[in-house]
Amino acid sequence: MTREEPPGRKIGGFFFGRVQTLPLPPGEGYKRAMSSPLPFKVALVGYGFVGKTFHAPLIVATPGLLLHTVVSSDPAKVLADHPGVKVAPDLAAALADAEIDLVVIATPDPLHASQAHAALDAGKAVVIDKPFAATLDEARAVADHARRAGKLLSIFHNRRWDSDFLTLKALIADGSLGEVVQYESHFDRFRPVVRDRWREKPGAGALLDLGPHLIDQALQLFGSPQAVYADLAVQKDGGQAPDYFHLVLRYPRLRVLLHASQMTLDSRLRMAVHGTRGSFVKQGLDEQENALRAGIVPGSEGWGADPRPGTLTVPDGEGTASRAVAGVPGDYLAYYAAIRDALSGHGANPVPPEEALAVMELIDLAQRSAAEGRELSL
Repeated sequence: MTREEPPGRKIGGFFFGRVQTLPLPPGEGYKRAMSSPLPFKVALVGYGFVGKTFHAPLIVATPGLLLHTVVSSDPAKVLADHPGVKVAPDLAAALADAEIDLVVIATPDPLHASQAHAALDAGKAVVIDKPFAATLDEARAVADHARRAGKLLSIFHNRRWDSDFLTLKALIADGSLGEVVQYESHFDRFRPVVRDRWREKPGAGALLDLGPHLIDQALQLFGSPQAVYADLAVQKDGGQAPDYFHLVLRYPRLRVLLHASQMTLDSRLRMAVHGTRGSFVKQGLDEQENALRAGIVPGSEGWGADPRPGTLTVPDGEGTASRAVAGVPGDYLAYYAAIRDALSGHGANPVPPEEALAVMELIDLAQRSAAEGRELSL
């Protein structure tokens, strides 16, 4: 089984009592998958940051899924983490394997659409890392293709399973906030130096990178807005793509503010939500990404716990009263567990293409709003 490093360590300030480190020993992923009666064999396309850090460990940790093949030009890197998996030199080689049930696309955004079409043509179910595609038109074409092919197509909007988001959903559901009238959501960082990576090249940028997370969460909570106003900017010296965005989604009463910056040194604020009965303020991002970066096996003891509780403030006589709100544990594994269940016919697609298209539609509208310098209606 997995190796442990006693007695534990801190990741982002949170103590994991039993630390299980990647890579798994040879054959461990296979044994986990075989604990399910019918493991679905997965081909992961791309083994850069997203494929290596997010998708591979989550697939391996999900009973009923088997990481069978990884498409990569660096076999040594893959096999160092996952001994025994098949490494394919290109997508065509993986698609030619009749054993593959599911193709997970974790490549740069401009490749998403063409690779998804190829996988669907080969009769495979498809998961695409966000964003759905580089453009709205490309995303619509892939969605149409999947519908015609009758194949599962799902987009990896994993931030639906962040601790802070799940906690906020619970507070809204139990009436603690009353009617929400202002929702402010941030993904801020301090990364002032331009790096040589595709995410910072022309045609990419923060709106396509982080925007899908914030927009998807807002749509899940409040549905489609009436109109969007967007401000995009390049704030880094020598930047080639927008590294800042500020979106205002207008509803009849509610205002949703979605913000991301890479020039914010004090980036603690995650969300500030104000309603007719109370306010909820949360600092710090969900810890699951930090845990995955550190090699913690998903599902380990303490997985998804948030060490920084949010604060709920409510009226109290003539004043206010505040209390800490313990976070609902985050659970990225829930996404792939739902994919497994959908493949087996025992559950719904966790992020169907229609929902991901709604995100792409708002991204497209925000890009046009910023270009025209005005609010645009849906």
